[in-house]
Amino acid sequence: MALDAQAATQVAHVLTESLPYIRRFSGKTLVVKYGGNAMENEHLKSSFARDIVLMKLVGFNPVVVHGGGPQISQLLKRIGKESRFVDGMRVTDSETMDVVEMVLGGLVNKEIVNNINRQGGCAVGLTGKDGDLIHARKLTITHQGPDLKVPEIIDIGHVGEVASIDKSIIETLTGGNFIPVIAPIGVGPDGQSYNINADLVAGKIAEVLRAEKLILLTDTTGVLDQQGALLTGLDARQVQALIDNGTIHGGMLPKIACALDAVRGGVKAAHIIDGRIEHAVLVELFTDAGIGTKIQG
Repeated sequence: MALDAQAATQVAHVLTESLPYIRRFSGKTLVVKYGGNAMENEHLKSSFARDIVLMKLVGFNPVVVHGGGPQISQLLKRIGKESRFVDGMRVTDSETMDVVEMVLGGLVNKEIVNNINRQGGCAVGLTGKDGDLIHARKLTITHQGPDLKVPEIIDIGHVGEVASIDKSIIETLTGGNFIPVIAPIGVGPDGQSYNINADLVAGKIAEVLRAEKLILLTDTTGVLDQQGALLTGLDARQVQALIDNGTIHGGMLPKIACALDAVRGGVKAAHIIDGRIEHAVLVELFTDAGIGTKIQG
């Protein structure tokens, strides 16, 4: 059925509004951290895959980094193993690490690759072990209790942080018209595998690639002021003020820290957007108003 005149005009407006953004970002690298409800809802999975393929077709170089915490917890439950967390981080013994690698590097990664390829893209799945991509070091957690003379060191197993990134394999893939899809598993100097927070991995990859943008898909609308209104167009000084006065708090703090580190490390802008909205990535990139919170250096 043909569009009526009003609907046709609206479609044309959206397309023409996107043109300057396509010109501006053509040939640029954009790192997208994919997680939350967007990874679990079947309709949103397809929407995300189409967004990534369209980005590639109009000349962008998208790089996808994904999480998979709920999927890991589901498989652990199926095999009768309890999920334990300390300060929001999964306690990862050797057996749990095996499950993490199976889920992140196997099931989740290959599903995302398959979804992108079904939409006409050419995606390649990687973990940090492939091509010596992500060098990790063990993450240590310390607690300072009132009765402790020295901080208590808590061992949470195979949980790591990024020591360094070797970007050569990513650049080889993007230069060959492929879309890298990266699971946040790193390898330490001892050869051990480490589970790393996907936001941190996405931020560090965006830094070393000197990406135009870092886009973090979340299950929230973005950074809100104390009246609940969405904030955007923020710089590092404004973000720090919002942290200091308590406007930004709780679970948003790690994502904000990741975004700030990225823009301070040379990424042109970081965006925190609501992955529960269909085609959220395209709306943020291709429209004047956007849909989430944009942070610049």
